[in-house]
Amino acid sequence: MATRHTLIETELGEITLVADEGRLAGLYFRHHWYKPPQESLGAYVEPDTDPLFTATAAELEDYLAGRRTSFDVPITAAGDEFQKRVWALLEEIPYGRTTTYGALAEKLGDRSLAQEVGRAVGHNPLSVIVPCHRVVGRDGKLTGYAGGLRRKKLLLDLEEPSRAKAERLF
Repeated sequence: MATRHTLIETELGEITLVADEGRLAGLYFRHHWYKPPQESLGAYVEPDTDPLFTATAAELEDYLAGRRTSFDVPITAAGDEFQKRVWALLEEIPYGRTTTYGALAEKLGDRSLAQEVGRAVGHNPLSVIVPCHRVVGRDGKLTGYAGGLRRKKLLLDLEEPSRAKAERLF
């Protein structure tokens, strides 16, 4: 069962899912900034023939429909130690909240690491599942997202607390 991949269609567009054994190892959009080489994705399998891909697709569908706020599929991410530390911090950002690259750098003990944090966030191989879309610029503005700013805005709008949405409509 080793490394394998599939394609699923979602509200966010076509997504490539990559698995390594029994864990999800990648979630990439069609024009993802840092998509791995095709030969590293393993064999293609139909999504409905692989239990991990079936579960991931169902969880994504529920998340995008507002019925889920976190993910339960097992994950693994290949990266250096610094990247893994940053990705672990991403997993701590609550649903419906945002933080900045500088705030993440401070949590790592050095605010001057903000640009390095930004690079690590951009190389997150598990977009959406590990919520890198919840990181915004210092001034609260949307900044780079490997899946594109349109998707980042859609994800942040989806997670916006209902009270804030109601206040925004007036």
